[in-house]
Amino acid sequence: MAKATPKTDLVGKTDDQLSESLGELKREQFNLRFQAATNQLERPSRVREVRKDIARIKTLQTQRTSAASAK
Repeated sequence: MAKATPKTDLVGKTDDQLSESLGELKREQFNLRFQAATNQLERPSRVREVRKDIARIKTLQTQRTSAASAK
């Protein structure tokens, strides 16, 4: 399992790469929720890390969208 993604790594990615990463994180979040429901979760802290990574990506996408529309 990967650690939380630093913001500097996300800034260098393209919009398509961010969307792909967001999809992967959402799938992982879904799987983590199932593991938590069945008491098979090995690292409960990973749920929080994934949630924060999703928020980072969405924030970056929103910033890019607003910057593009401001031009």
